[in-house]
Amino acid sequence: MKSDFKFSNLLGTVYRKGNLVFTEDGTKLLSPVGNRVSCFDLVKSQTTTFNYQHRKNIQCIALNKQNNLLISIDEDGRAILVNFISRVVLHHFNFKSRVNDISFSPCGKYFAVAVGRFIQVWKTPDFTEDRQFAPFVRHRIYSGHFDDVLSISWSENSKYFISTSKDMTARIYSLESSDKDVARTFSGHRDYVVNAFFSKDNDTIYTVSKDGALFKWEYIEAPKESDDDEEEEEEEEEDGPREWRITSKNFFYANAKLKCATFHAQSNLLVVGFSNGEFRVYEIGEDFVLIQQLSMGQNTVNTVNINKTGEWLAFGSSKLGQLLVYEWQSESYILKQQGHFDTMNTLCYSPDGARLVTGSDDGKIKVWDVASGFCLVTFTEHTSAVTQVQFAKKGNVLFSSSLDGTIRAYDLIRFRNFKTFTATSRIQFNCLAVDPSGEVIVGGSHDTFEIYVWSVQTGQLLDSLTGHEGPISCLAFGQEDSTLASASWDKTIRIWNIFARNQTTEPIEVQSDVLCLSMRPDCKEVAVSTLNGHITIFDIEDAKQVHLIDGRKDLINGRYLEDKFVSKKSSRGKFFDTITYSFDGLTLLAGGNNNSICMYDIDNEVLLKRFLVSENMSLDGTLQFLNSAKITDAGINSDLIDRNGENSDLEDRIDNTLPGSQRLGDPSERRTRPAIRVSAVQFSPTTLAFAAATTEGVLIYLVNQELVFDPFDLDVDITPETTIQSLKEKEFLVALVMALRLNETYLIHKVIESVPLSDIKLICQDLPVVYVDRVLSFIGELLVKHDSPHIEFYLIWINNLLIRHGTYITSHKFEFRSSLKLLSRFLNKIAKEVVNVGKRNNYLLRFLTVSKDLKENVEEDIELSNEDEEDIMDDGEEEIMDDGEESEGEWLGPDSINMKQTGRPLAFSMEVDSDGDGDGDGKDEDL
Repeated sequence: MKSDFKFSNLLGTVYRKGNLVFTEDGTKLLSPVGNRVSCFDLVKSQTTTFNYQHRKNIQCIALNKQNNLLISIDEDGRAILVNFISRVVLHHFNFKSRVNDISFSPCGKYFAVAVGRFIQVWKTPDFTEDRQFAPFVRHRIYSGHFDDVLSISWSENSKYFISTSKDMTARIYSLESSDKDVARTFSGHRDYVVNAFFSKDNDTIYTVSKDGALFKWEYIEAPKESDDDEEEEEEEEEDGPREWRITSKNFFYANAKLKCATFHAQSNLLVVGFSNGEFRVYEIGEDFVLIQQLSMGQNTVNTVNINKTGEWLAFGSSKLGQLLVYEWQSESYILKQQGHFDTMNTLCYSPDGARLVTGSDDGKIKVWDVASGFCLVTFTEHTSAVTQVQFAKKGNVLFSSSLDGTIRAYDLIRFRNFKTFTATSRIQFNCLAVDPSGEVIVGGSHDTFEIYVWSVQTGQLLDSLTGHEGPISCLAFGQEDSTLASASWDKTIRIWNIFARNQTTEPIEVQSDVLCLSMRPDCKEVAVSTLNGHITIFDIEDAKQVHLIDGRKDLINGRYLEDKFVSKKSSRGKFFDTITYSFDGLTLLAGGNNNSICMYDIDNEVLLKRFLVSENMSLDGTLQFLNSAKITDAGINSDLIDRNGENSDLEDRIDNTLPGSQRLGDPSERRTRPAIRVSAVQFSPTTLAFAAATTEGVLIYLVNQELVFDPFDLDVDITPETTIQSLKEKEFLVALVMALRLNETYLIHKVIESVPLSDIKLICQDLPVVYVDRVLSFIGELLVKHDSPHIEFYLIWINNLLIRHGTYITSHKFEFRSSLKLLSRFLNKIAKEVVNVGKRNNYLLRFLTVSKDLKENVEEDIELSNEDEEDIMDDGEEEIMDDGEESEGEWLGPDSINMKQTGRPLAFSMEVDSDGDGDGDGKDEDL
């Protein structure tokens, strides 16, 4: 199995804190998720997460107008410059202070940064200038505020910018040093000025304050002082001095504090968000008109943004991690996503690998689409923490266990909870397992030492398995048969046969408490993780230990804030809480209450690769060493000192914390930081990915496939030119094998589509078995990811490959699992669409079939008519209409017979002498 995995995407977290940014075309949205940045494609409905990480949570981000440079800044003022197109980190920079806002100028040549009470303007790095070691060149530092600057807004011509501050004022500055007289202070607000905006013509400035006041400033002529000595008729030739003055004041009159605001200059739209979850849309041209007023919940709207066209509004709420994109004209949601409120406890892949299900302490179960990264549905039936989720064999039914004393079954076609399983007494279930046949479900608990067995069809409790002398910690079924393995804190594991009459089993003794358990897919081995940090593997038939892995030396366990020693001397988290087998049974993946995910080779008992979960220093357990500079004279860490009482805002000074609460999503925030941990890991059924449920979210790792040139059995004589030459000579099998060896996508695509239909059967028959999986994988990716229109052509390829090599595929099913999953996903999707189209067009198909038969009959009649015409021409012209009387119509002979293949009876064309002069120039009529 391949071990070259790399980080691919982050699910389960859509927004944490900071500002939201639209791209210039308005189709993509950038959102900070902890110490990473996610990009949401609103048109293609896909989300991707950048690979780079900050040392702390991101405070603000900015994207230039050209959409090629992205700057993200964390809480400590450390910035990272990224190429947005290639997603490559270009430069690291430290502003050495907290940054509240960053904004690029519309021309893209400068960007302004709000650092404390100063505004720093920097030149944007340009490829035309040779600045390899100093990509950031500072233009100027602007001062004038007496408190922290909150926001910066540029004018359309990039000559001026306006800043707002906590000192209840706003100031306008000029980018050019010659315009010193432009600097002006806008005062008059009674609370923080949240934001300020220029109008489209730059002659009007709008300032919005925290108390819900909107001031309109215009650059008008200053009023003149009255002079009695001057005559009223006297007029000055030149205009008087001009200055900024308040022309109107408007108020929002909301029962909450204003938290964020944005302005669209082209349409004069102002969007504001409040602390009670309400947001409003105003038109502030000549009049102050309320257009819409809606609410996205009861939590604060922390940020708002509007795209360039003014159609889509983006809102973010950090309390629940909500992200919302709203189209105000149609009053519809473009995007509505929310992560788990609390820590994720479990995850599970669907059998086809297309979906991922997570369960959390908040009692919610979320179904995520792996390809797009969006949440499809959320189940909220559980009233307590969800401890485990698992799919049935076909993937249409999902089972979940919870601490509320129930195990529930969900229908993933209709998205509803259709059955609930309970025990004879109210107990908390912390684990479950589903039989491969889908007929039996079992659950275990810490409260009692029994394993409960239910029938899925009837929902009745069938049996309770006894034998363990401690709480049940984990249950697992194999994929081949109904062998059940159970683990307990009594330092034993037991193997059960659910359908046997006698359920007495002999325990397998281990050295320590068993924390988790995983069974190999072929049900021949079982792996257990114990409290002493060991992973022990037993043979099920002989009940003997076959492998032992000591994971304590492989773990990366960071130190916590309250620790006064380095992480190397800490004994916290020196074990694995979750383990899982790969589908070939040769690799083991393990994670726990630490900052690492370990991948082991079972046969050699060695560590293949170790993945670092997070570099976020805002979480406990990521630091390795003790920073003695932060140790006070009292011997405690300075980061543990509560400084909330020093905050300037009243809502920030109020202390609602619960001492001793360590839950991540507790309604009352903790004084200390959440700890990094891995609660669940699982391999994807496609064998090319695995997922890990962590404190940061669900991390998806994929096999690194960046290398385009991956030669396989390559020879000196095999080149793209010789491959194309073989294709021209119609040596299709040779050309296909050469293309597969070169592994060039365009070459394989060209060869496969050049093969005639009549030769596909022969090529599939003679294709070496070593290339079968590569051809199936290529066709699967072409159909699923690239939506090829040649569906029938590739289905013929798949059909012939499965017919000719079915036996080999069955005997090596683990090697073909990834390619077959891709094909299964495509066939399930297409089969449903074809069946639905066939049902909707049933009558049309019947009509076309009948029409085809009628057309054939008409063609036969036409041929017979042509034969009759030839006979008439041989006999000569004959009079057909001759009754001895004068007739208005005159027969023109067989040459005027007009036979049309229209499916109708043949029509005779006759000229009618309507005017009676005998020249036949009247109107033609078809009889």
